[in-house]
Amino acid sequence: MNGKIKIGVSACLLGHEVRYNGGHKHDPYLSQTLGRFLDFVPVCAESECGLTTPREAMRLEGEVAAPTLITIRTNRDLTEQMNRWTGPRLEQLSCENLCGFIFKKKSPSCGLYRVKIYNDKGSPIPKGRGLFAAAFTARFPRIPVEEEGRLIDPGLRETFLEKVFTLKRWRDNLEKRHTIGALVDFHTREKLLLMAHSPKHYRAMGKLVAEGKSMQVKTLYETYESLLMEALALKATAAKNTNVLMHIMGYFKKQFSSDEKKEVLEQIEDYRQGNLPLIVPVTLFKHFVGKYRQPYLGGQTYFNPHPIELQLRNHC
Repeated sequence: MNGKIKIGVSACLLGHEVRYNGGHKHDPYLSQTLGRFLDFVPVCAESECGLTTPREAMRLEGEVAAPTLITIRTNRDLTEQMNRWTGPRLEQLSCENLCGFIFKKKSPSCGLYRVKIYNDKGSPIPKGRGLFAAAFTARFPRIPVEEEGRLIDPGLRETFLEKVFTLKRWRDNLEKRHTIGALVDFHTREKLLLMAHSPKHYRAMGKLVAEGKSMQVKTLYETYESLLMEALALKATAAKNTNVLMHIMGYFKKQFSSDEKKEVLEQIEDYRQGNLPLIVPVTLFKHFVGKYRQPYLGGQTYFNPHPIELQLRNHC
């Protein structure tokens, strides 16, 4: 890939002291682990829209579909102030070429999921989204987003980062040339990865590419990108990965010895049953790709969709 990947992040997660109480919520995993491979664009909606630090605590009130941002002690409505800042800030972010955004959980401005919205009786309804997070996802529906708290879950972490790295490869592909040939090359390299997430989407995308000459290139690429991100949003389950591994094995049916075939099948079955992480059969197949010189498989991003140092496939 061409250079580091840019992603947005709630500034307090990087250690910036911008929270309502003047503190931060530094997340070492972001700065120390992901920071080796990602360039962060910090954003704090509350301090950047003109609120002081420290400041009075706030919460969302009203309807889930259109909440207002209200200070808890003085009951000030800060919704308009936040919204005036949000539009221009999103335009600035549109120039950053972001491939993802990590938000602070539970925040009335940046929370992505289950943010409390208080009704007229003062009862919290955990079905909201922070004002800035809602505006960001509406403005950039194809950019992967996640909350820092959910990244603790290995499956959610892998799904999110796989989307981020794939979107970066897609953006790099766009920078080269907008042609049918470039799209075919990209689709070919991503075949197995797409199959691991959604065979249905992979087939639909293949049909789209095959009929691409009858479409305007811009429309073709935008439609493909939408399907790409839809596919990657679906979890790559053990069942789907097992199907991909068996598909890979088919490329070696004339080359494997009986012992090699037995070894591979045992590892695939152990993975399917949850006794081995995905990295084990994948690493074995990478060995055979080199040993038997399989150029097609060697070009598949499925074997290296993200840096191995992140250990995203090391969980059962």
